[in-house]
Amino acid sequence: MRVKTLHTPAQLRDAGLASRAELETVAARYAVAIPPALTALIDRNDPHDPIARQFVPDMAELDRRPEESDDPIGDEAHSPVEGIVHRYPDRVLLKLTHVCAVYCRFCFRRETVGPDKPLSGESLARALDFIRNDPNIWEVILTGGDPLVLSARRLRAVMQELRTMEHVRVVRIHTRVPIAAPERITADLLRAMKASGRATYVALHVNHARELTREARAAIARMADAGLVLLGQSVLIAGVNDTEAALGELMRALVECRIKPYYLHHGDLAPGTSHLRSDIATGQALMRRLRGRWSGLCQPAYVLDIPGGHGKSPIGPNYIARAGENGAAHYVVEDYQGCRHRYPPASRSD
Repeated sequence: MRVKTLHTPAQLRDAGLASRAELETVAARYAVAIPPALTALIDRNDPHDPIARQFVPDMAELDRRPEESDDPIGDEAHSPVEGIVHRYPDRVLLKLTHVCAVYCRFCFRRETVGPDKPLSGESLARALDFIRNDPNIWEVILTGGDPLVLSARRLRAVMQELRTMEHVRVVRIHTRVPIAAPERITADLLRAMKASGRATYVALHVNHARELTREARAAIARMADAGLVLLGQSVLIAGVNDTEAALGELMRALVECRIKPYYLHHGDLAPGTSHLRSDIATGQALMRRLRGRWSGLCQPAYVLDIPGGHGKSPIGPNYIARAGENGAAHYVVEDYQGCRHRYPPASRSD
């Protein structure tokens, strides 16, 4: 019998992943989808399983805190037309669909994603015209939802449109599909992801090393072998990857798959996600532990999306400070073992 994606509390109960009838309330509020590739990874005997914690709904999601927001990173404030988020001058987000292969319980767009139709033809045309008419846009980031749930035909059409815009030199695709549904990474889809004369980067969302199964690694290898540049982005999640061992193993696994760790996101203030958010001090301490003890290839940028739409800021630990005054002024630099060293200021010539 073909295993299907789990969408309802009843299906979750039948699969041994939930027992509380009250989850109907959570599922009515926030979309649920756990595809077979991830269902198979969940350890039913571990109440703290890091895969289940990311994808199985929890009653704690109904606990909304005052600081949480339906639009925690301010997408709406920077959306001049439907489907576009234009927060930075040289790049835009193009949200092609609201559908994902899997719905993460900590998602910052959980109020807008779910089973829905892709961007309508008219809305997509307006979004592409917006990009076409702004010569400052150098990079287009395809997101959603997840753009790789679309057919190869639909994705190819968008890439061909972007190819006609001379000022667009880079296309970045944000996706979880190689992890959630690795069978979708076909030769046809790989061809659709590329536009002649444009660099295509793929940012893969992975939060735990166990997500990189043999099937996922094979799908990722197909992408790398096709010439796509692969980046890794992860979210710091309490009980999932907020230890040195878990985070370090994740970063090493990404690098082994030819994925360069790019961002470690601090959890956004999305409604009903406080039980999954770690604190900034923990994130900074983890980044200190990674530095020097794990390869430089394994070092992502730890970033926070400032609420209200003010963009990302790096919030990793600082290793240098200015000390002394006037002629005694100098820097103090801390190494990965916590030892501090004096470093002279720049000399000035007459």
